[in-house]
Amino acid sequence: MSAIVKRQDMPPPGGYKPINFKRIPAKTYFSGFTMIAGYLGVTAGAAYVYYLTCKKVHREDIEERSARFALTPLLTAERDREYLKQLRRNRDEERELMKNVDGWVVGTLYGEPIYKDDKGELIEPRLQDYYVHANAKDFLRRADLSKMC
Repeated sequence: MSAIVKRQDMPPPGGYKPINFKRIPAKTYFSGFTMIAGYLGVTAGAAYVYYLTCKKVHREDIEERSARFALTPLLTAERDREYLKQLRRNRDEERELMKNVDGWVVGTLYGEPIYKDDKGELIEPRLQDYYVHANAKDFLRRADLSKMC
């Protein structure tokens, strides 16, 4: 075996460069006063935009309420009118259906009035009675039973 001579690594002549361990501060783009002034400026701008938006939402809310107040009596009257028309259609259908039955009085069930009480006031019919001559799908949709079909 031949003898292999190993040599130890040594520093370069003159030694290594000194290690830089000094703190290098980050660049400052804005001073503390500038950042606080910027924050206050952005906050003031956002508050102004919020104020304008709040006024707009308030105006739209007033307009929507005014429209609802104006239309509610009209829509209620139209709903009541359609309700009474359907009761009349039910009565006319009953009259047509039972015209061949002797002693049948329209609007009564074996002599008991269905639609009026002793004082002559309207008795609200049940939902099934209201839709008795209507399409079954209309009744199921109104009764929220359409998921069953």
